[in-house]
Amino acid sequence: MQCFTLVNNAYAQSKTYNIVKYGALADGKTDNTKAIQKTIDAASGNGGGMVLIPKGNFVTGVLYLKSNVDLHVDKGGALLATIKRIDYGPQKASALIVANDVNHVAITGHGIIDGRGDLLIKDIYRMLRVGTLKDDEWQKYNDWHQMRPAEDNRPHLIDFKNCRDVIIKNITIKNGLCWIQDYRNCENMLIDSIKVESNTFLNNDGIDLVDCKNVKLAHSFFNVADDGICLKSHDPKSACENIEIYDCRVRSSASAFKMGTASHGGFKKIKVHNITVYDTYRSAIALETVDGGTLEDIDIRNVTATNTGNAIFLRLGQRKKSADPGVLRRVYIGNVKVQVPAGKPDAGYHMDGPEVPFKHHVFPSAIAGIPGHNVEDVTLENIEITYEGTTAKDYKNFNVADLKDIPEVIGDYPEFSMFGELPVWGFYIRHASGISFKNVKLNYQKTDLRKALIADDVKKLNIDGLILNKSQTTPAVVINNSPDALIKQLNIAGKASKSISVNP
Repeated sequence: MQCFTLVNNAYAQSKTYNIVKYGALADGKTDNTKAIQKTIDAASGNGGGMVLIPKGNFVTGVLYLKSNVDLHVDKGGALLATIKRIDYGPQKASALIVANDVNHVAITGHGIIDGRGDLLIKDIYRMLRVGTLKDDEWQKYNDWHQMRPAEDNRPHLIDFKNCRDVIIKNITIKNGLCWIQDYRNCENMLIDSIKVESNTFLNNDGIDLVDCKNVKLAHSFFNVADDGICLKSHDPKSACENIEIYDCRVRSSASAFKMGTASHGGFKKIKVHNITVYDTYRSAIALETVDGGTLEDIDIRNVTATNTGNAIFLRLGQRKKSADPGVLRRVYIGNVKVQVPAGKPDAGYHMDGPEVPFKHHVFPSAIAGIPGHNVEDVTLENIEITYEGTTAKDYKNFNVADLKDIPEVIGDYPEFSMFGELPVWGFYIRHASGISFKNVKLNYQKTDLRKALIADDVKKLNIDGLILNKSQTTPAVVINNSPDALIKQLNIAGKASKSISVNP
């Protein structure tokens, strides 16, 4: 991991440029874009320095950061985004703060960057109604039953592209209309002790790292209407690589930690540890490659999630018919504890996730490849998942022959509900190889007449400690088309059990 000491020392020894001295006014009304940009240019032109946003409310439009500049929002200071859509450009919206092809750049301080999305969206709708803004999507109603302007018409708050030696530290970022932060093809990044709160509108990812390398993200908090911490790969020739994420707290109306909504290049050498998740609609951990990318060498440890819709979801799919499926392999997930309710975990939050459009019981965790392309070499160790279960008893009778009817949905968007209602409450595994369970505890609190675990077309399945608090069906575990499975220990309600059906 690249050391950031030199960057910090450079800023500490450099000159401070106060935006007030360049004409900025802290009245919450004046457009200070020119004054702040002038300050940034002056700092950059003199070899770099700290651009100080002092105490007060400073309205601004689009700002362009330059090399060797630290945009420092002091405690009590706030950058308030313009609420005029035209200020972000006549067509595709620029982000509020932009950095392209620069080095040694930072956003720091204990102040606030406020996108003021609730006010900005009103101006976007006004422009759409009078025809001064083009948008082919906004007339479509989505699952949230409201008009949604296209993502290109809703500005991000921070966009960095092709930057090196980046520090984002201590800042609070809130109230965006789309992805809050998008770091694309950046290297040597430290993101530390930031706070992101944005349930203003849809697509509010807390942070997106896209094909970035050598990144540390730590000690941060995310409360957002879309994925909390999201890694993506848009470049088939690149990847997210050598990224460490730790000591973070996440609340999301999508998934808490996610890789792979876009997965063209891939994800390599990713470490995630000491993560707390709560009131999250989808998965606590979602690892996906569905666009041809390689996802490998992933190490996730010490995750605690409460009131979260799904614990663990691993998916190898194929959305691009023109490209071969990718690879998902060498994943370790350990020391994870998740509590899954029967209801909607994010109910009551503004912009909560959409209702699943079919009747269902609690969804299990899943590891799923596609025919001929297996998820490979996954170890789950010291895992405990507690499901609420249900009081309903309207379950379809299970038959091993029915496993073939579970849809493959090879090209679908990846998420834990994609296979529909499943005949299993704990763990569903299909098209996989080298899957190891070590001390995995699966519990439910009320009633559930489905199977605890189903493995279908799984090579080298090794269960060395599967513990169920109870089971209302026999057998509790079904292993189908997996002839070399090794079952060393199954325990139900405190007793060793052989409640397993193995079908060659």
